[in-house]
Amino acid sequence: MVMTYSSSPTTSTTIFDIGNYSTKLLNIEPQSYINSSFPPPPPKPLLISTPLQGGNFPVILFLHGYLLYNYFYSQLIQHISSHGFIVVAPQLYLVEGADTTKEIKSTAEITNWLPEGLHHYLPSQVEPNLKKFALAGHSRGGKAAFGLALGKVANVTTNLKFSALIGIDPVDGVDKGIQTTPPILTYIPQSFNLDMAVLVIGSGLGEVKRNPLFPACAPNGVNHRDFYNECCRPVCYAVAKDYGHVDMLDDETKGVRGKATYCLCKNGKSREPIRRFVGGLVVAFLEDYLKGNSSDLMDIKDGYVTLPVELQDIDFRV
Repeated sequence: MVMTYSSSPTTSTTIFDIGNYSTKLLNIEPQSYINSSFPPPPPKPLLISTPLQGGNFPVILFLHGYLLYNYFYSQLIQHISSHGFIVVAPQLYLVEGADTTKEIKSTAEITNWLPEGLHHYLPSQVEPNLKKFALAGHSRGGKAAFGLALGKVANVTTNLKFSALIGIDPVDGVDKGIQTTPPILTYIPQSFNLDMAVLVIGSGLGEVKRNPLFPACAPNGVNHRDFYNECCRPVCYAVAKDYGHVDMLDDETKGVRGKATYCLCKNGKSREPIRRFVGGLVVAFLEDYLKGNSSDLMDIKDGYVTLPVELQDIDFRV
């Protein structure tokens, strides 16, 4: 288990800045515990961002996008964690085809591992509150999150109940009518039978092609707008104008896959503004639906707070 420390918290109290909790990143590799039954190793490698101060904290299971590494989201999950949340980000696969079934099954396995395994890997003063548990995902990870929450894979169940669901620029395929397995969208308005609050965040440039040779990274017909249209109340929806599908990743993503994130999708001018926006909106949403504090979310809804980005669309059906 490798541990690295984040920077100290800021004195700012806005949800769009680093919060009041210092955080730690933990890398958990299952093979490190292959000959040990205690503590129970996780089904997949995990990157965990946890507050360092003692307390009882809600848990978010965060699923990465297609062919991306979980550590590309280090700055985003630390932002969320610094406001009093434990974020668990598995590495679901390194290479995978179009079918998302395995990811959904793996996410269910990780969910079922959390009650017996997670607390063993956290600082002793930190207690996970799995009664306040959210499922989130970006891009294809958003599809997988919805797929698990909607029960799209037969005989896949979880022992924990999700309290909230978050899709960050979710994508269900390459075009309308060309969905990947299992298809999530039904194209019937408000058809998702979800017993939980939902947040859908979109990128304005996600459906724009970077060049004629490659499809858009979040094509119209299978993107955030379609996911939002099928959600029932309560659901919150916001689209950041002039930012792309992967702009909420770390400022610097290295290696071949990291460099590809700058080349394959239409991008905005910088990543920090939308990452701050996504992190802050996720915090506001979870503060409301996991902690019962709706003030920040309502301030965003009513336009009483300055946002890091310009919005293309916003609609809260609560």
